[in-house]
Amino acid sequence: MDTVVHSRIDMSEAEWTARCDLAALYRITDHFGWTDTIDTHMSVRIPGEPNCFLINNYGDLFDEITASSLVKMDLDGKVYGKDGRFNAAGFTIHSGVYKARPDANCVMHTHTRAGTGVSVLKKGIRPISQDALSVYDDLVYHEYGMPTSDEECEALGATCQGGNSVVLRNHGLLTVGATIPGALRRMYMLERACEVEVIARSLDEEPAPIDPDVVRQYGERARQMRANPEYGVTYWNAALRQVQGKGTDWRQ
Repeated sequence: MDTVVHSRIDMSEAEWTARCDLAALYRITDHFGWTDTIDTHMSVRIPGEPNCFLINNYGDLFDEITASSLVKMDLDGKVYGKDGRFNAAGFTIHSGVYKARPDANCVMHTHTRAGTGVSVLKKGIRPISQDALSVYDDLVYHEYGMPTSDEECEALGATCQGGNSVVLRNHGLLTVGATIPGALRRMYMLERACEVEVIARSLDEEPAPIDPDVVRQYGERARQMRANPEYGVTYWNAALRQVQGKGTDWRQ
């Protein structure tokens, strides 16, 4: 395995902190079982460098990723440093979101079984569970397109202007956040909503309905919670403790 390693001398303190946090996110994603071997990807925009973001070195398993192994690239596809590989579809997805959403600082993309299963359904996620209500008001669907094309880059950016919890039809899931904890919390609830949806569809009974007014009220409360800059931080800290308990070190 060829893993790129960057020196801290070559970067700002803000970039190093972002690298440590993103590497931790990859370890958390692995811990939650959301990986697809070396495929799927998470990224973070570098503070102070709005046209640059960090992403995984393509080929690294998520439990191998460290702060120094992440690849720095800009929205035009330029890679900073002589080494490092990136997934072409990953560049399309992440650059498309960052170009369209100046407020976005973290993007997560997964191919979980539940998420991909729901992505092939015409009706998608229904407001049938508390988990679903956590994202339902912020949920959008993106039609499948050629992953590495310029057209798909622009189309995905346009879709993400409508919501931060995205079902990529026939593909998987994507979440957008102003922070890493925010994007992670959205993904956790979106994944849970998909798991419940898949289970409910496997049962020989219609799901119990939730009153539409309750759905509306829950959505209002969820929007207030997500507007808090600290959204997801408590859950992020808990997830960090889970991966730290494994004795893994991503801060290198």
